[in-house]
Amino acid sequence: MTKEVFIKDVMAKPATIAKSAKITEALDKMLDTGVDPLIAVNNNTVVGTVSRQAIAEKLGSKQNSGLVPTAIHVASVVEEDFTSVYPDENVNVLIPLLQKYKLVVVYDADHKLLGQVTAGDLIKKFQPADGLKSAIENVLTIEADERVVHLRRRMLDDHIARFVVTEHEKYLGIVTETDVAVAMREFRKQVDGNHQDHRIRNMLVKDIMSAPLISVDRAANVADVVTLMHKKNISAVPVTENGKLAGVVTRRSLVHAL
Repeated sequence: MTKEVFIKDVMAKPATIAKSAKITEALDKMLDTGVDPLIAVNNNTVVGTVSRQAIAEKLGSKQNSGLVPTAIHVASVVEEDFTSVYPDENVNVLIPLLQKYKLVVVYDADHKLLGQVTAGDLIKKFQPADGLKSAIENVLTIEADERVVHLRRRMLDDHIARFVVTEHEKYLGIVTETDVAVAMREFRKQVDGNHQDHRIRNMLVKDIMSAPLISVDRAANVADVVTLMHKKNISAVPVTENGKLAGVVTRRSLVHAL
């Protein structure tokens, strides 16, 4: 008889950030822990979440060009992109929830924050029965010499989280919302506000991408891919077949395939 699995068996320690903290602190914590989004709290009460995408948008906004990153607080990027459960519920309730939300908050009987579950936590325990096949999604490419302002516009307008970077039909790396957020933070720290508009227009994708490209073959074992994601602290892995790009597998696409 199969042992019943509960939410408390897969949940992780909550990764929180104060609503009053600087967004640079939130970004550093995301990079250190590999957790995205973080739980935003105010006086120990959950008020929402803060994601890398929201930070990237805030730092890249022209209306904030005169502000140094340390002057922008988490409160300005908080979203309500989460739902909640209790630790003794069956783990199966998490699958549809994580197909809709990036984060599930776990409360105890007194409604105190006890833990959290993300797609990354769930796929450590459960993986698609047909391997990578049903988890592969389409992925777009972008040229290494494309300007970052154009990259950001495509990300925002089309809700695209990542692009594989190419040059002369070769795969060089990947550029994600995280790369944009980190680049915008460093840019705003180093460049005077009066010169930012001109300088940012000259920033190229190859200046901020993550390289070399980490990819897996279409025939790769799904458990090995999940291990790679957690070991490298990445949320997506491009998939190749016969040396050609076949798509991408993400933590969330693996949950959707369950």
